[in-house]
Formats: sequence, structure tokens, C-alpha cells
Amino acid sequence: MFRTVMLGSNDLEKSKQFFDAIMGVIGLPPAEPAPGNGMLRYRGEDGVGLIVCKPRDGNPATHANGGTINFKMESEAQVDAWHAAGLANGGTAIEDPPGIRNYPGQDVYSAYLRSPEGHKFTASYFIPR
Repeated sequence: MFRTVMLGSNDLEKSKQFFDAIMGVIGLPPAEPAPGNGMLRYRGEDGVGLIVCKPRDGNPATHANGGTINFKMESEAQVDAWHAAGLANGGTAIEDPPGIRNYPGQDVYSAYLRSPEGHKFTASYFIPR
């Protein structure tokens, strides 16, 4: 289990619009930029969170090739709302449209997006059997 995922951004204003929208669907408030350090913080009640920031080394932020961050959803409707919020706020649709993916032993309703910076995300609802 992880505590925090940190992603780089070259445009924190555009990132804030995108992440405020998709994180809002899962119940998190908009990020409040931390003064002076160019960082957006999203944190759940359990302390697990997402940080979006400008790279500290001064080089441009890039997305991870092959990296995907998956958000656990509570329903198919929440997956759809998450996907729509991302698209409406600068995200790009990738893979197939939201729908059921059949994995060995488990059906999952999921959707995929890329953030404005190119980071890959998925939202998944594990369908009860």
C-alpha cells in the first residue's frame, strides 16, 4: 500500500482544474496550493493522497511510460461521472469507452483518462459476484 503518489506538472493551474474535477467525484475537496512550494495536495480521510507539483530539479515534467494510477470507485455511475469530469476539464480519453472489463475471476467496470500532462489514470468499480 502506498501513502502518497506524486506527479509532475508544467502547468499547475491547468492541473488544478483537471484534478479538482476528478478528485471531487471521489469526494475530495479542491486542492489548496501550498504557499511557496508550487504543490497541489489531495488527501483522503485515511491520509493517502495525491500530490501534483512542479519538478524540484527544474526540468520539464513528463508522464510515466507504462505507469497507470487506479482509483477505486463505489459504482458504475461514479466511474462514468469521474470520466466525464476528467474529459470536461482537459483530460483525454484513452483505451475503450467506460465499460466492463473481464479479468480472470473478476468483472470490473472501468474507464481510462490521460491528464493534461499525459499521466494515465483509470477508475475501477469491482462488480460484486
